[in-house]
Amino acid sequence: MHAAIAGAGIMGRLLAWRLVRAGWRVSLFDRDPPEGGGAAAYTAAGMLAPWAEVESAEPLIHRVGLCGLALWPELLAELDTDGDFHARGSLVVAHAGDRADYRRFADVLAARLSGGEHCRRLQGAALAALEPELGDRFSEALYLPGEAWLDPLVVMAALARALRGAGVSWQRAEVTGVGAGYVAAAGVRHDCDWAFDCRGLGARGEMPGLRGVRGEVIRLHAPEVTLRHVVRLVHPRYRLYVVPRRGGEFVIGATQIESDDQGPITVRSALELLSAAYSLHPGFAEARVQATDANCRPAFDDNLPRLLVTPGLMRINGLFRHGFLLAPALAEAALARLEGGAPASCAELFIEEVPA
Repeated sequence: MHAAIAGAGIMGRLLAWRLVRAGWRVSLFDRDPPEGGGAAAYTAAGMLAPWAEVESAEPLIHRVGLCGLALWPELLAELDTDGDFHARGSLVVAHAGDRADYRRFADVLAARLSGGEHCRRLQGAALAALEPELGDRFSEALYLPGEAWLDPLVVMAALARALRGAGVSWQRAEVTGVGAGYVAAAGVRHDCDWAFDCRGLGARGEMPGLRGVRGEVIRLHAPEVTLRHVVRLVHPRYRLYVVPRRGGEFVIGATQIESDDQGPITVRSALELLSAAYSLHPGFAEARVQATDANCRPAFDDNLPRLLVTPGLMRINGLFRHGFLLAPALAEAALARLEGGAPASCAELFIEEVPA
C-alpha cells in the first residue's frame, strides 16, 4: 500500500514512521526541508504533561495524553535517539500574591484526578529536597511525578533521519491540494492508495473552523540555574513554564494568544516571560538569550483534534498545544483504522467518518 502524506510536522512524521514500520510505501510532501522550517513543532517546548492539562483541557485530552506519553520511550528506542527525554515530573509553584490562583489550580487537579500519587503537595523541606533551588523561594509546590518532557528539535531530526533511512520519498514542494487517493504538489498530482493531510494551518481551506493560536518562547543559556524538573509558575494572566535542556539551556514560554499572526515575538511577551523567569530564579538574570520564536498552533473551537476519514483520505489536525503529547496515539489510531484492528488507546474517539 502506498501512502502520501502532506505535512512533515510532528504528526506527519510520526504517522509516516508508523506506516513504514507497518510495511507501507510512504511519500512525504512539505514545502520545508527535513532539517527545519516553519512547523509548529519547532517552537514547541516538548512537555508531555497529561496531568497538568487536566486543569484546563477536556478529559479526553488527559486520557489520550496518557497513551501518548507511554508510547514515547518505545518510539525513541526505534528512532535510536534519547530525544533528550526525561521522566522526572513537573512542579507547579506560585508567588505569595498569586496563592489564590495556585489553590484553585491545586483544588481542580485534586478533584479531577483519582489517586493522590498523581499530584502531591510538597511543603518546605520536601520541596527543597526535590528541587533545592526553589526551596528558599517557595514554601510549597504541587509535584506531578508522572510527567515528562523531550526536546522537539532532537526528535524532529531523528525522525527525518529514520524516515529517509527507511526509504521514504521526501519531496520538498508546496502542497496545493489533498484529496481521496492523491496529493497535489508543485502542480503535479501524485496518486496513492491513501492520502493523509497533516498540514496544520496549511489545511484551513479544506477544514472549516480551524484557527491559529499563537505561542511565543525564549531559549536561554543559564549556567547559574540547575533546575532538574519542568517548573510551571501560576499567574493570574498566564502560566509560565521553564523546561530544562542539555548544557544549561532552558526554554521559557507562556503565551497563548488568539491570533494567527506568525510575526516575531512582541516586546510585551518578551518582558513578561523574562521578568517571570527572573522572579522564579535569580540565576536567570545573567542568562544569555539564545533565540526567541513565535508560531501558531492549529486548533478547532473546542481545542480537540480531529481525525476525519473518507475512503482514500484522512485529515488529522487541530492538535493545539498538545502536539507531542497526542501525536503518537493519533498515529496509532490512524493505522488501526486502516488495518481494521483495535487501537490500544482511546484516540479512536477523535475519528469521524465523513461521507465521500
